[in-house]
Amino acid sequence: MPTKESKTRAVRLPNVVEALIPIVVMIGLMLYHFIGKTDYEDAHMPLAVAIVVACIIGCLCGHSFSDMLAGMIDRLNATMEAILILCTVGLLVASFIMSGTIPALIYYGLNLLTPQLFLPIGCVLCAIVGLACGSSWTATATMGIAMLGIGAGLGINPAITAGMVISGAYVGDKFSPLSDTTNLAAAVSETGLFDHVTAMVSSTAPTFVIAIVLYAIIGFTTGGGSYDPKVATDLQTALAEGFNMSPILLLPILVVIGACVLRLPGLVGIAISVGTGVLFAVVFQGVGSLSDLFDMLHYGYTFESSNELAATLLTRGGMDHTMWTINLILLAVAYGGALERCGCTEALFGKLKAKLNSVGSLVLATMLTSLFCDATMCDQFLGIGVPAPLYVEKYDELGLGRNMMSRTLEDCGTLWAVMFPWTGCGAYQQTTLGMSPFVYFPFAFVNLLNPIYAAVTAFMGRNIFWADGSYTNILGKTKAGKPAKAPAEAHEKALKALEARRAAGQAPKISA
Repeated sequence: MPTKESKTRAVRLPNVVEALIPIVVMIGLMLYHFIGKTDYEDAHMPLAVAIVVACIIGCLCGHSFSDMLAGMIDRLNATMEAILILCTVGLLVASFIMSGTIPALIYYGLNLLTPQLFLPIGCVLCAIVGLACGSSWTATATMGIAMLGIGAGLGINPAITAGMVISGAYVGDKFSPLSDTTNLAAAVSETGLFDHVTAMVSSTAPTFVIAIVLYAIIGFTTGGGSYDPKVATDLQTALAEGFNMSPILLLPILVVIGACVLRLPGLVGIAISVGTGVLFAVVFQGVGSLSDLFDMLHYGYTFESSNELAATLLTRGGMDHTMWTINLILLAVAYGGALERCGCTEALFGKLKAKLNSVGSLVLATMLTSLFCDATMCDQFLGIGVPAPLYVEKYDELGLGRNMMSRTLEDCGTLWAVMFPWTGCGAYQQTTLGMSPFVYFPFAFVNLLNPIYAAVTAFMGRNIFWADGSYTNILGKTKAGKPAKAPAEAHEKALKALEARRAAGQAPKISA
C-alpha cells in the first residue's frame, strides 16, 4: 500500500522555458494593451491571466494549488499595511483639500516661486517632506499635488513637474530611517539601518545634486518661455473664491512632519493628519455637515470652479478613489508571490552567480535582477527581497560590506519600481499625479541616473564599501572606517576573502 510519502509529489525548480512562460505572458499582454491601440488600457486583466499561468507552471513543477495560493497570501500579508496606508492616504488627500491646506500651498507657492527656480527648489522641498515622512507616497500625495498646481500656474510642463516630484520624494524616502523599503533593504542584507543609510549617501547624494543641476538648467532655459502670469493669477483667484485663504492653513503639513519626527506608526500619523485636516475644514472652511465630511472623505473632494485648471487639480482624493490602485496592487502582489513560490527567479538567475567575479559585475547583476523583479513581479518589496538571498554569499566572497549589498538593492529595486504603470508604486503614483509613469519617466532624473552612476563607479573600482569598514571613494582613495553590521560568521568569511583579494591585487589597500 503506498505510503503518504510516496504520494507526495516531488517539487522542482522550473526550467528556463517554464520560468519564462508566465513572465512572457504578462509582459506580452501589458505591451499589447499599453503600446497597442486597444480600448482596454488597464493592467488588471493581464495580471489576472498571468496569475493563472504562474499557478499552472507551479503545479507542473510539483506544487499543489494550495501551496501556490499560500505563496500569494504570504506576499499579500506582507504588504497589507501598505494597502491600508493607501486607503488612509486617499483620506489624507481629501482632508487636505477640503481644509484648504493643499490649495494654500498652491496659492502661496505661486507668490514665492518663479518659473526658473521652481524645479530645483521643488525637488528639494519634496525630498525634505519625503525624509520627514519616510514615505514617497505621502510626499507625492501632499507636496506633489501642490507642486503640480504651482507648476501649471508657472507654465511648466506637467510631465517635468511630476518627474521632479518623483525624484525628490524618492530621495527623501531612501534617506529616511522611517521608510519601509529602507528598513527592508537593511533587514534582508542583515546589516545596520544607519550603516545602510550611510552607504546610500554615496550613490544617491551625487545623483541628487546632478538632478538639481539638470532641473535648474531646464528652469533657466525653458522655464519662462510659456509662462503667462494670467494663468497664475486666475488660478489664485479661483482658489481664493473657493476657500477661505490664510497662511494658518499650512499648519496641517507641520502635523504630518511632526508625527514622523515623533516616529509614530505610519497609520497612526496619517490618521492624526486626517483628523487635523477635517478639523480645519470645519473651523476654517465651514464644512458643518457630518454627511458632507463623510461624502468627501469617501468619494473625494469635488472643486467646482469656472477655472478648469483649478477644478482639475483639486477634484481628487477619497478612499474610493484609491480602490482602482488597491485592486491592481492586490493582483500584482499575488502574481509576484506566485512567481516567487514556484522558483522562477532562482531558475533564471541562480546559475549566474558562478560567473560574477568582480564588484562591477556583481553590482550590475544585483540591479538587473531587482529591475527584473520590479518589472515582472510588480512589487518593489520583491525587487529588494528576492535578489538578496540569491547574491548575498557573493558579496561575502568578494570581501564586500553587507551595506554595499543593501545599497545596491535600493539603487534599482526601490527607484525603478515606480517606472512601470503595472507595479504597485507605479499604479499609485499614476493615480496621485494623474499621468502614466511612461509620461514622467524621462524627467525623474534621480531614479534614472542613480543605478547608472552606481554601476559605472563600481566597474571603475570606486564608491565601494568593504567588509573591514574601509571605503573606496570616487577619487579611488580607500579610507579606513567602521565595519557595517553583519552576521558574525559571514563577516569573518568576508574579511578573509578581502585579505586574500588584497594580497592578489584584486582589491585596493587602505590609503596611507
